[in-house]
Amino acid sequence: MMNKIKTLVVAFLLISFASFAQSSDQPLKIGYTNVEYILLQLPESKQIESSLKDHSTQLENQLKGKYADYESKLQAYEKGAATMDKTIREDKEKELMNLNTSIQEFQRNAQQSLQQKEKSLVDPVIAKIDKAIKDVAKENGYTYVISNQALLAGPEDGDISPLVLKKLGVDPTKVKATPEPAAAKPATTPAKTPAKTPAKSNSKKKN
Repeated sequence: MMNKIKTLVVAFLLISFASFAQSSDQPLKIGYTNVEYILLQLPESKQIESSLKDHSTQLENQLKGKYADYESKLQAYEKGAATMDKTIREDKEKELMNLNTSIQEFQRNAQQSLQQKEKSLVDPVIAKIDKAIKDVAKENGYTYVISNQALLAGPEDGDISPLVLKKLGVDPTKVKATPEPAAAKPATTPAKTPAKTPAKSNSKKKN
C-alpha cells in the first residue's frame, strides 16, 4: 500500500514543509522527519490498506466476470460459426467485439477508480500529519523542518518524528521500524486479456 501512495507523499514533501520563522535573536533550529514512516505507524494506515484491497478485489472480480463471459461466447462462436446463418454470425461477431471493447474500457476505468479511492483515503491523513508537523515545529521552536530523505547527516535530537507521533496520539516508544511495504495487488490486470476476436465475415455476395 505504501508504494502506491509514494507519489502523494512526495507531492506533500515538495509543497507542505513550511518554514517557521523565528525572531532574529533566536538561533536557527532545524528538525527533520519522515512522513512515510509516520503514516505507517498510524491506525489509519491499516484501514487505508484494507479499504484499497477490498476495492481492488471488487474491481478484479468484476473484470474476471466480464472476461469469463467473453471467453464463453467466443468459444461458442468458434464452435458453431461454420454452421451459422450469415446474419447470426455477423451479429455474434459484433457482440464479441463490443465485449472486447467493454473489457478494455473497464480496465482503464478500474485503474482510475482505484487511484481516486486511494487519493480520497490518503489525503485527509496527509493533511493531519502536515498539521501535526507544523504544530510540533512551532511548539518546539524549530525554524525549519525537512524530510530526512534529503538529509545527509544530522543529530539524533533533530528527529521530530517521535514528537509528531505523540501529537497524533501514537506512543513513539511502541512503534516498529518501517518495514518494506508490499504493494496491493492490481485490480485491473486479469490472468489474461482478450487476445483474439473473430474476423469479420465477408458480407458481399460473390457473383
